[in-house]
Amino acid sequence: MKRREFVTLLGGAAAWPLAVRAQPLERIRHVGVLLPAPRNDSEYPGLVQAFLQELRQLGWTNGGNVAVDIRWAGGAPDGIRKNAAELATLAPDVILASGNSAVGPLLQVTSKIPVVFVIVPDPVGAGFVNSLARPGGNATGRANMLDTLSAKLVELLREAFPAARRVAILWNPENEAKKLEFEACSAAAQALSMQVRSVEVNTAHELNAGFNTILSDRPDALLVFIDSTTISRKATIVAFAAMHRLPAIYQWRDYVRAGGLMSYGPNADHEWRQAAYLVDRILRGASPGELPIERPTKFETVLNMRTARALGITIPTSLLLRADEVIE
Repeated sequence: MKRREFVTLLGGAAAWPLAVRAQPLERIRHVGVLLPAPRNDSEYPGLVQAFLQELRQLGWTNGGNVAVDIRWAGGAPDGIRKNAAELATLAPDVILASGNSAVGPLLQVTSKIPVVFVIVPDPVGAGFVNSLARPGGNATGRANMLDTLSAKLVELLREAFPAARRVAILWNPENEAKKLEFEACSAAAQALSMQVRSVEVNTAHELNAGFNTILSDRPDALLVFIDSTTISRKATIVAFAAMHRLPAIYQWRDYVRAGGLMSYGPNADHEWRQAAYLVDRILRGASPGELPIERPTKFETVLNMRTARALGITIPTSLLLRADEVIE
């Protein structure tokens, strides 16, 4: 080989890595997360980690090719609206939002940024999407079907506590999705010859008034619906039920892990991991309006035997055998 050819070849080989380095790097994607809970919440941090772990499995590493901005909005509507507006101003590639109380304000401030939601019972009835099969607009997500599962809560409560004849339902009537759940629970209670007392609490600050209503009525049991109002005060609600020896059932396992008696609902970890797949598809170019709403396939019953013993309740063996998690 002639010296000139060798030098030319060597020079080209040396220049090639420089040319590669000169190529534009892959654009870092931005994902917003809007949570209707405080940063010290006992359940949400684990769910966020489940979401981030699944994203990593799909090729998205927080701090690498994706930057995740998590907003802990607390349970107050003003805080949720403020954080929703701030996230919309940042214009991320997609926003993951939890619950009607976060999704509603978010869709009010943006009709363009893709939104993926979790823990939403009836996205069509709430006006978030046009239909389950073809959402249209800028939102898609996971419908948790709590309205259709609500009757099961009453049935499980009666199975665990056969003496219960009057049940108080603690809920937020400002949350449209909860109205369907309340109707379903009321119908199930009536079928079991149980009376329902509606205890309506619009904000976390009104909980004390709700507690006074429950104490004055002296129900046999308590059923608590989840939304930003009750999530932000779950420890207070569980402590109230324990203090007054009131058997209670919840829609989310975290209340049971905090000392509540029992819960029934979709597996929360699974829901958040599945939401990562929707976020992944949007980051790769899919339109949220064309991604069908997904429904839960994993449901769980969680029992707290320490609480049952403290209340003097003997959980039937049939229920124990069906439970997905039993806290001893």
